[in-house]
Amino acid sequence: MHHPQITPRSTPELTPSVEELEKQERRLVFRQFTYDDAWALGSLLVEMARERQAPVAVDIHRGGQQLFHAALPGSTPDNDAWIARKRRVVERYGAASYLVGARFRAKGTTFEESSRLDPDTHAAHGGSFPITVENVGVIGSVTVSGLPQLQDHRLVVEALERFLDR
Repeated sequence: MHHPQITPRSTPELTPSVEELEKQERRLVFRQFTYDDAWALGSLLVEMARERQAPVAVDIHRGGQQLFHAALPGSTPDNDAWIARKRRVVERYGAASYLVGARFRAKGTTFEESSRLDPDTHAAHGGSFPITVENVGVIGSVTVSGLPQLQDHRLVVEALERFLDR
């Protein structure tokens, strides 16, 4: 039931804090991550994106190997370039691309100004999330590109939450 006095007509996107983002990473951990898991997670992301008519590309990498890739209607080759740039940030920092950018902003600077990494190869924009396995650490990444960065990040987090709740 809709209560107009309780629910505002439009809620501005609240930017998550560094602590909230770190909590997501601690919570979204796998016991194992197989080829079948990559297919199932990638397929779930594609299904979720299709439901929302999101013009995204989806990528899952593990140990330098691409295990899953899909490009949905409206996505472009540019999304693949963004995926690669965001994925490299996860590989370099072992943390979500959005969290890495947020940490730089929390220090009063930007990733581009202070990371000393080439922005043509690395982007600390939301949408790439580490695949972390218990007692092992970060082994790969799941990445979405095509929406504004916070929406890319949230789509990946929502898919991971659904997948890990199974």
